[in-house]
Amino acid sequence: MNRTDFLPYREIHLDFHTSEDIPGIGADFDPDEFADTLVKAHVNSITCFARCHHGWIYYDTALNPERRHPHLTRNLLAEQLEACHRRGIRVPIYTTVQWDHFTARQHPEWICTDENGRIVGTPPFEAGFYREMNVNSPYVEEFLKPHVREILSTLPTDGLFFDIVRVIPSTDPYTQDLMRAAGLDPANAAHRSRFALDALNAFKRDMSAFVWSINPEASVFYNSGHVGPRHRAVVDAYSHWELETLPSGGWGYQHFPVSVRYARTLGLDVLGMTGKFHTSWGDFHSFKNLAALQYEIFQMLAMNTKCMVGDQLPPRGRIEPHVYDLIGKVYAEVEQKEPWCHAAQPVTEIALFTPEEFSVPGASHILPDAIKGATRMLEEGAHQFDIVDSASDLTPYRVVILPDSIPVDAALAAKLDAYLAQGGSLIATFESGLNPDKTNFLAALGVAIASEGPTDAAGKLARGRVYDRADYIEYILPGAALGAGLPPTEHAMYIRGMDVAAQPGSEVLAQIVPSYFDRTWEHFCSHRQTPSAGEPGNPAIVRSGNVIYFSSPIFTLYQKVAPLWCKRLLLNALDLLLPEPLVRHHGPSTLGVTLNAQPAQARQVLHLLHYIPERRGELFDVIEDVIPLYDVAVSVRVPQAVTGAPQAVTAVTAVPQDVALPFTVKGERVEFAVPAIHGHQMVELSF
Repeated sequence: MNRTDFLPYREIHLDFHTSEDIPGIGADFDPDEFADTLVKAHVNSITCFARCHHGWIYYDTALNPERRHPHLTRNLLAEQLEACHRRGIRVPIYTTVQWDHFTARQHPEWICTDENGRIVGTPPFEAGFYREMNVNSPYVEEFLKPHVREILSTLPTDGLFFDIVRVIPSTDPYTQDLMRAAGLDPANAAHRSRFALDALNAFKRDMSAFVWSINPEASVFYNSGHVGPRHRAVVDAYSHWELETLPSGGWGYQHFPVSVRYARTLGLDVLGMTGKFHTSWGDFHSFKNLAALQYEIFQMLAMNTKCMVGDQLPPRGRIEPHVYDLIGKVYAEVEQKEPWCHAAQPVTEIALFTPEEFSVPGASHILPDAIKGATRMLEEGAHQFDIVDSASDLTPYRVVILPDSIPVDAALAAKLDAYLAQGGSLIATFESGLNPDKTNFLAALGVAIASEGPTDAAGKLARGRVYDRADYIEYILPGAALGAGLPPTEHAMYIRGMDVAAQPGSEVLAQIVPSYFDRTWEHFCSHRQTPSAGEPGNPAIVRSGNVIYFSSPIFTLYQKVAPLWCKRLLLNALDLLLPEPLVRHHGPSTLGVTLNAQPAQARQVLHLLHYIPERRGELFDVIEDVIPLYDVAVSVRVPQAVTGAPQAVTAVTAVPQDVALPFTVKGERVEFAVPAIHGHQMVELSF
């Protein structure tokens, strides 16, 4: 199987978690109506259910007849498969792994337990099926594998979607025995976390080998609601990535840009997944705003992923036509745009390290503030970047960024030193660049620890902590090189940074201006932080050759309260290290810009997206209106030919409208204006 570009572009994930207390399951299902509705909505792949979180099966099972939904009126999955396949629609098959209400009731000894011996998940008298089944128990061999074998042997299986496959440390007897056999201490929380990750990876490899031994062409994906650095070690168990990221369902609009910029570097085809729901899974009879669905889907195209919309089939089995009218409006546009997306590769020049690599194994879609803030800053500055980890190849990138909390051990230090020696540039902020013991900085940063800084009333270091009234405020005074666009005065840094000294030969680009005192019960001023004392102190931003260091956690700070001056300082620093970025534009910072390449067609494709998420309700952002932009000036750095000279641009065209745009070439850059951007506009640069 080609695992880099095989997925269809227009997919549906059709949930069907259905209670045993609902009658007439599938009674209104019409296979032709079902499949014809999908065709009309331009759908070419749909994931359908073999077994749900309630534990019920939705096909005629000879192996587990007791698990067939008690009110199922037909061989539902088989009929869905047959109708879709007749129309050329691909149908991966869904089954659950760690949430199975039926199995949890039948075999409570197969449920994970916490450090107090209690079951992990839904308590006995609360609604929900969220008890975590243990993949180290007999559950896998006694039920799950035979169930999967029956699917593969009796149904035409294009692929398998295994849901809820997560790192769950457990104290159950099965896990304890396996940990002792591996020389680990079950009473040690760190050992339990490590073993949980290793055991889950072993489960995935074993299950994938099992699936591929029966059907070598089946796609295989294990869903945990997030794909991140811990997946690198087990990439061989996957055929592709599916990025579940419903912005209104707990993930937020920052999750997809972060996860996709990392996942797309791992060498597999990538599928983005949002939902038709106003909120999240199981929100029956709700509809996402059209503008929101457009943005979420077109952003997937811009990030070089295929597209998936999550839906839930009503219990009686009749697909909702109004849902597919909504989806069809968007997928019709996707179908028109696919030629400029097929086999495209991102054109990037910045590598942004993710702190997620150094967080607790098993962390799901709750991302560190630093990576979210950094992603927002770079996107708002129109920079083209990937998100990487310590195993990534840094040589393709012109600048590497270590945001706020990236520890640098000996191996990573050697890698960064080699990268810098080859002409690369580096930006590090706050504690990034410190060794794992936090005693010394990477020498290339040109700074040293001056002191550990103040401690708060609880005896904890104040640096990097968020206090409601900015008790440990400090101020930054940038020099001319970094102060462009800012008033020449102090700017509040609401989170205390590192107390550093510049090493000989380093250039101080900005200074810290301390407050009169830290805010405590003994001395305070006004309602919030203490004002600046007006006397510059230690370095705030230091440059050493092609390396710039910020003492403040500017990315976390930007994610928390979005000070414009933090973003301006970062973008000014990038201007020093990257004076000719890949893309510039004169539009607002709300304009999303990504640049992709299609070498086979000798072209690049620029995606311009202008949709603005708003917090209209208290719980999550929504998008309702499309605010068009007109006459947006854009400049793109032209790729070099084999000779080292810029390639000749032969045409600039708005696509898929096929409208030629006037352009000029100035040195290494092609400049043009985009007449109108109504949500999403692509521009083809032909060479």
